[in-house]
Amino acid sequence: MRGSEFAELRAFVTIAEQGNFARAAAHLRIAPSTLSQTIRELEKRLGVRLLNRTTRSVSLTEAGQRLLVRFKPALEEMQEAVRDVQNLSDVPAGTVRLHAPRKAASVLVEPHLGRFARSHPDIVLDITIDDAVVNIVEEGFDIGIRLGELLDEDMVAVKLGSDIRMCAVASPEYVAKHGMPANPGDLHNHRCINWRWAGRNGIYNWEFFKGGHWMSVAVDGPLIVSCSDMAISAAVQGVGVAFWAEYAVRPFIAKGQLVPMLEEFSPYFPGWYLTYPRQKHMSGAVRAVVEFLRCHGNPIEMQSEELAPV
Repeated sequence: MRGSEFAELRAFVTIAEQGNFARAAAHLRIAPSTLSQTIRELEKRLGVRLLNRTTRSVSLTEAGQRLLVRFKPALEEMQEAVRDVQNLSDVPAGTVRLHAPRKAASVLVEPHLGRFARSHPDIVLDITIDDAVVNIVEEGFDIGIRLGELLDEDMVAVKLGSDIRMCAVASPEYVAKHGMPANPGDLHNHRCINWRWAGRNGIYNWEFFKGGHWMSVAVDGPLIVSCSDMAISAAVQGVGVAFWAEYAVRPFIAKGQLVPMLEEFSPYFPGWYLTYPRQKHMSGAVRAVVEFLRCHGNPIEMQSEELAPV
């Protein structure tokens, strides 16, 4: 098999796995137009159509399905053979794809990038910063960082850093005008800044611990955001009550720009975890990244800039 033929077949399998030309092209690090041309060349060479294409979706023809069933296991075996050989090297090398929410990346990964580059010069760390909760395996990532409550049962999880807790906060001006809630239920009488996970339609219910168990509170207010920085900024400006990780709002509390609320109902809970699929043979590069983050991925205090009211 010539190199170009193998590349065409690998591109076909990637499209079948990703279900989308754009995602497959991003995974292969080539332009979508190049990928389309590659598949056209493969179909021309084989003399059959492998994919049904529309503007919105891609599906396999009968011939494509038969090729995928036969070739995908062979491709996985070849890739596994290459990984086994790479693991014999004293110096880990290769590309490792990491998916991380923005805050986790800034606190747990970004401060250590220089040290990692010096320690592992032959590893390419491909980091996707994305607050959406994705299927790490289906999206082609090697490793992800997740909150403990969002871990998948069939994945390995390694604790990173210390426990965290959420904190309800508002500006001193807001508190002077609307008062302080005495318990979580009182938030129904306050103007709250809602937040939703990126990629999800539902709004996050605020979680508190009361009477020996966790409770969730669905709040209302004048603002809904998918970015925590905007929620904190809005709270500083007096828009309402925000609810976010204590490490992110602590600098504003120290400056007197925000006032903490309901602290007795906000205990610490397990925070961020490094997660990756269970596998018989882990590549040396992935193992190196896992071990590095396990040893060095400790939170560094957020250096948030002052957000001046407007």
